[in-house]
Amino acid sequence: MEKAIVKLKKGEGRTIKAGGMWIFDNEIDTITGEFENGDLVEVHDFDDYCMGTGFINTNSKIRVRVMSRKKGQEIDDDFLMMRVRNAWEYRKKTVDTSSCRVIFGEADFLPGIVVDKFSDVLVVQSLALGIDRFKEQIIEDLKICMKEDGIAIRGVYERSDAKVRLQEGMERIKGFIGEPFDTKVEIVENGVRYMVDVEEGQKTGFFLDQKYNRKAIQKLCKGAKVLDCFTHTGSFALNAGIAGAASVLGVDASDLGVHQATENAALNGLQDTVTFLCADVFDLLPELEEKGEKFDVVILDPPAFTKSRNSVKNAIKGYREINLRAMKLIKDGGYLATCSCSHFMTPELFTETVGQAARNVHKRLRQVEYRTQAPDHPILWAADESYYLKFYIFQVCDEK
Repeated sequence: MEKAIVKLKKGEGRTIKAGGMWIFDNEIDTITGEFENGDLVEVHDFDDYCMGTGFINTNSKIRVRVMSRKKGQEIDDDFLMMRVRNAWEYRKKTVDTSSCRVIFGEADFLPGIVVDKFSDVLVVQSLALGIDRFKEQIIEDLKICMKEDGIAIRGVYERSDAKVRLQEGMERIKGFIGEPFDTKVEIVENGVRYMVDVEEGQKTGFFLDQKYNRKAIQKLCKGAKVLDCFTHTGSFALNAGIAGAASVLGVDASDLGVHQATENAALNGLQDTVTFLCADVFDLLPELEEKGEKFDVVILDPPAFTKSRNSVKNAIKGYREINLRAMKLIKDGGYLATCSCSHFMTPELFTETVGQAARNVHKRLRQVEYRTQAPDHPILWAADESYYLKFYIFQVCDEK
């Protein structure tokens, strides 16, 4: 059956021409031929030059997600295996694969699907209609690649329960793919043990993107008094504890998160050093300042304060407030680790916001390092959405 042809307006398609993967609804001039949402279509420039093959969905503003830029490429079993094998081979070269993201959507040229590996369990999140048709094949291909390296996968869990699926005209779903299994999985990362709940944890169960950023704070924390804000399940706090911190306080607004973090501290024998508090960070930081508390290291790992361009101004206020408050709590010469995981909070905007916070409280920042997400979340140039995590470590000095 002939594929429908999506033809772009003259002057459009800048993203795909630069190496990206998306065609937006307002870039399209005409669609000729029959198709159903989720079908593969050919993308042509205004002059009929073939720009690739992707899957279409008229429910989404991202009208076409490109699977291949090669003219006439069939998206068949061999093609999918090639993409999956390339993704796995890349991880083997760049990260510790005991637990890692093995497929990162567009950045692995498999748009709309994410697969995380937690020890011997895979968690899949399918976010686009076209790729949803291929998800079980992709999982089977991954199992084959891993088996060749002596890795047996005991279970697969689907966490396709993100709201973005509604924008694709899809239901939010979660559950087992294949046989049921115990969804609490123990992993080890940077020498720290965690119990990951792939069924009830946030997103796919655990945030793997901060793996090497967590390791980077270890060298600052030996003998230190540490405050870890937005601790989630305690990952930064536990990295501080295992590095030999004198004391660590982790704070999160989620009862479940604090409970899991406390269990993780006990799992590592750190329950006497690393403690957790359920509280709103925005309320707690001024209270600690009022009490005269001071810390050697403060870590800020907040959730995304903005998920759209429309709310960036409010996000700036939030980031400025927590960074300002954190700097007030740091001893002269102490350290601040601060980050933003929002794609819409650009590196330039985040840098400017942290700088404003420092000026407002008369602190001088000495940059130790700037980092992004771990390499298993590769940044695909021209696909801006794949670059989202900004992570700074600063020494915070008083003005004198």
